[in-house]
Amino acid sequence: MKQLDNIKLYLLDMDGTVYLENTLLDKALETINYLRKKAKIVFLTNNSSKSATSYIEKLHKLGIDITSDEIYTSGQATCEYLNKHFKNKSVYLVGTKALEDEFKEYNIPLNDTNPDLVVLGYDTTLTYEKLVKITTFINQGKTYIATHPDINCPATPYYVPDIGSFISLIEKSTKRLPDMVCGKPYTIMGETLMNRFNLKCDEIAMVGDRLVTDIAFANNNGFLSILVLSGETSLEDYNNQDKVKADIILDSIKDLLNK
Repeated sequence: MKQLDNIKLYLLDMDGTVYLENTLLDKALETINYLRKKAKIVFLTNNSSKSATSYIEKLHKLGIDITSDEIYTSGQATCEYLNKHFKNKSVYLVGTKALEDEFKEYNIPLNDTNPDLVVLGYDTTLTYEKLVKITTFINQGKTYIATHPDINCPATPYYVPDIGSFISLIEKSTKRLPDMVCGKPYTIMGETLMNRFNLKCDEIAMVGDRLVTDIAFANNNGFLSILVLSGETSLEDYNNQDKVKADIILDSIKDLLNK
């Protein structure tokens, strides 16, 4: 497949692309090992409620051995963006302990009384007290950053509210949307990845199953977009819309074997 000749980094979505919940998709491991021989790979997630370490542990349990530089979360992208553009500025963070620990690893000062800016993460420990604090700071005009925009997080038997739902709640109260959103499908995460690996946009491919995050992310950043039909999006879904276009459409990740 000639479109892949220039690719030096494959960004891999996880659920729906590499596995479904806790089951590896057919020949996913073989495909990952094959891609590793050709280029770098990075497992990419918008979920900022968990640390990179927790994803490494999950992938290990599924039989995929990865290193710390092969996982990248919207939380990490946010930290790297802050250290580049808001160096040493204090942050009021609405997030889980795992995200707080990640911010501390990046030496980002946390402040819950008079921060320079606020960051909203996917906080599965969200309380009313946290909502009051963040809306107060937002109403004071503080810079407002969100780690990612997902409205719901996949779960069974029903999806559960993700950060996008929190953003809507906060907008109702403050009449403000985030000044910046770091995760897919926006460009901040794309820029931090290009900086991290010192690559140009045409040297990166995004492989994923969701149009509005994975494929739109590739489109917005100039990456090669590879849609797999093993998760959220069916071919009918794809053909019934015209806003997001994929460069390559495959039944599943295993179709990248020997390409």
